[in-house]
Amino acid sequence: MAAKMLGKRDESGSDSRFFTTQKKGEMHELKLELNSTDRHTKVDAVKKVIASMTVGKDVSMLFTDVLNCAQTGNIELKKLVYLYLINYAKSQPELTLLAVNTFVKDASDPNPLIRALAVRTMGCIRVDRITEYLCEPLSRALRDEDPYVRKTAAVCVAKLYDIAPDLVQERGFLEVLHDLISDSNPSVVANGVAALSEIAETSGQDVMKITASVLQKLLAALNECTEWGQVFILDSLAKYSPAEAREAEGIIERVTPRLQHANSAVVMSAVKVILSYMDTLGSQNSDAIRNLTRKLAPPLVTLLNSEPEIQYVALRNINLIVQKRPNILENEIKVFFCKYNDPIYVKMEKLEIIIKLISEKNIDQVLLELKEYATEVDVDFVRKAVSAIGRCAVKLERAAERCIGVLLELIQTKVNYVVQEAVIVIKDIFRRYPNRYESIIATLCDNLDTLDEPLAKASMIWIIGEYAERIDNADELLDTFLETFEEEDPAVQLQLLTATVKCFLKNPEDTQDMVQRVLDMATEESDNPDLRDRGFIYWRLLSTDPEAAKMVVLGDKPVIEDDTFRLEPSLLNSLVGQIATLSSVYHKPPDAFVIRGTTGNSSLYEEEEEDDDEEEEEEYEDENDVGGDLLDIGGLSVQEPAIQPQPQVRLNQVCGAEKSGGFDIFCGFRQTNGSVFMDMEFKNVSSGVPLSNSAIQLNKNAFGLSPANQQIVCNPPIQQGSSGRSTVELIITPNMLAPLPAGQPASPQIQVAIKNIATGGVFYFAANFSFEALFSPDGALDRSTFIESWKSIDDNKELYGTVPDLPPTSTDVDQVMGKFKAFNVFFIARRPVPNAEGQEVVYFSMRTSSGMDFLAELTFKKGVNACKVCLKTENAAYGGLAKTAIESMLQN
Repeated sequence: MAAKMLGKRDESGSDSRFFTTQKKGEMHELKLELNSTDRHTKVDAVKKVIASMTVGKDVSMLFTDVLNCAQTGNIELKKLVYLYLINYAKSQPELTLLAVNTFVKDASDPNPLIRALAVRTMGCIRVDRITEYLCEPLSRALRDEDPYVRKTAAVCVAKLYDIAPDLVQERGFLEVLHDLISDSNPSVVANGVAALSEIAETSGQDVMKITASVLQKLLAALNECTEWGQVFILDSLAKYSPAEAREAEGIIERVTPRLQHANSAVVMSAVKVILSYMDTLGSQNSDAIRNLTRKLAPPLVTLLNSEPEIQYVALRNINLIVQKRPNILENEIKVFFCKYNDPIYVKMEKLEIIIKLISEKNIDQVLLELKEYATEVDVDFVRKAVSAIGRCAVKLERAAERCIGVLLELIQTKVNYVVQEAVIVIKDIFRRYPNRYESIIATLCDNLDTLDEPLAKASMIWIIGEYAERIDNADELLDTFLETFEEEDPAVQLQLLTATVKCFLKNPEDTQDMVQRVLDMATEESDNPDLRDRGFIYWRLLSTDPEAAKMVVLGDKPVIEDDTFRLEPSLLNSLVGQIATLSSVYHKPPDAFVIRGTTGNSSLYEEEEEDDDEEEEEEYEDENDVGGDLLDIGGLSVQEPAIQPQPQVRLNQVCGAEKSGGFDIFCGFRQTNGSVFMDMEFKNVSSGVPLSNSAIQLNKNAFGLSPANQQIVCNPPIQQGSSGRSTVELIITPNMLAPLPAGQPASPQIQVAIKNIATGGVFYFAANFSFEALFSPDGALDRSTFIESWKSIDDNKELYGTVPDLPPTSTDVDQVMGKFKAFNVFFIARRPVPNAEGQEVVYFSMRTSSGMDFLAELTFKKGVNACKVCLKTENAAYGGLAKTAIESMLQN
């Protein structure tokens, strides 16, 4: 009995059992089970196949066996088979055609669930040859008597439009979708609206065309369709422009009940519609706008009682709403006070909104709250809270003194990060209200020892320089910073330079030596071009016209403005129209992060899927068109250059005759057929002994390079007055890799020792390695990998540069692509820069023999013989070398 019960429980157990590891030979067993006559065995076998497919196992060899299982009336089995077909249709397009008859037959099945399943599956299979068979079943499904089939077919039209837009227009499917908006079933109406909206976004054309009659049908369906159907309809209404204020009021009245909906997406979409139409109402309807303002506050406040993730999305949207219409939530600032258990991302967003809602009525209450936040344990949150106090002072002039009082209290806590953030915001307060609160400078000067962050140091130095005449020992304070000038961050160095010059102009007698020392360090010892340039400018000003220097350096500075509402009005209006979408979370317009293909092109997701297609893999290997869009930009074109020059090896002199026994030595590096070579030329200037045999050794270097063969043979021997060449193959050896100092860039130098066998003399030299010689032939990345890699690399790891005075061959993109290919720098895609006529951006990838990847973005402008280079890599130590290699290739 127990055995029977156990067997029964196992048979009806959870489907998770199909994910257990199978034994060897499972494919053969699955094939037998798929061809079993027992329905339960067959269903379980297909579930095992789906489970294996889900965890990444390749079960494409069972395609025919699984496809045969589609000949069944069991809807569960049919769903599983169709799921398998969708997944493997790309890799098995020919075999997928075998399923067409099954699809067509199922599209006429008496069961509406099977009819809908067949149409949905055909729409999901992104194979061009299937689409011609899809049209007739789809046409029937759009007019099917069952609403479930009709609503499924409506979505399928949008999918078909993505593959074959011309076919959709020829077969009149768009007109049928318009007819579905008048359907008696609200779910069909919602799906029709969703499909038309998707097509409108894909094509960039207004295919929705909401007329007065369509509008009434949408509003009628709004009350009856599902919550996601309501979202589709509301989003369409938000794009509609009412003809007059009365029409806008009527629509708002029908939409307002949606503010009480349990689904937060419906609520936000309703808010979007109302905000969009409030502009139409105009100032003459001030009473109506006031009433709507009161109605919008409660649903927005309610959203803040949801889960943290929903809270965050709601807060990002509220951030925009508050900038557009601050009076909606002006009396609700308390709901944005942070709770102790709020996640940090929610707290940060709440602080942003509190600053936007701050007013003279609530400033005391808010300051108490912010002061409390400044004693929290989360450092980032504390910094944000201290910064918020400073921003309140900048925003509200009457409250500035109270804000400064709170900041001084926080400085007295002596907590390092609190003091540093306070110094940063007090600098902004000084700039906002010049000559009003300088009495607190003494307190700031007492806390100099706690400053160790660049921004805080730079702010304090600015204060000392700006108010040097009010600080008795300003020169001594600056002198303490000058002791570590060379180790300071560039921002601190720049501020030190300016502050010292200010101090000199205000008190030249006591600070002449100090300003001379700073100018010397800035102009002679610094590698930073900005610092050097500023140093030379100050030096020239001080030496030629001190009065002009005073006007420039000590001139009146513009008072900084409150940046609480910092979004441009046009951008803000655009983002408010995108409420309840990702745009409202990112605070960026859709075209800044969404890749839209032109009509007839697949979306990025589908383009990436197509990379797996064998045809495209072959095309990629041939380096033909890679098509589609890249990163966050649209309209890329992809061409392959016709010119592919061979790389020229540049030999540079690395050792003179006086150091090498009478020989001038020239050296260069290249790569041929995946191997790295060092080409050397010996010129016998004064040696009476011909050079015939020598031995070479390399020191440990940043690339792990060592000679494959230490012997160098010169045949014929190099007599005095003649020259000869020799080539040394280099290999990468792990034990020859020199350790890199933490945080330091890799050195391009390779130290070489050569022994002349005939004379026994040994000479040494260092040669700069050409990093492009390490670029491997397998460095080409596919589009999806390039996109993911680019996005995953932090922006802090970007390297920028401009290459001037380029030769004509390096200003023509096609020739550059050919030149780069010869160095194993592989072209990914190119695109014109929007709103910048004549500018074009080109993307490349490269990989070293040791497996380091580098991604490059080059910007060219027609008629300009220069190029901007942006390089990204996770291997920060080698990023500078890769960038230099790109620049070198462009300049030659």
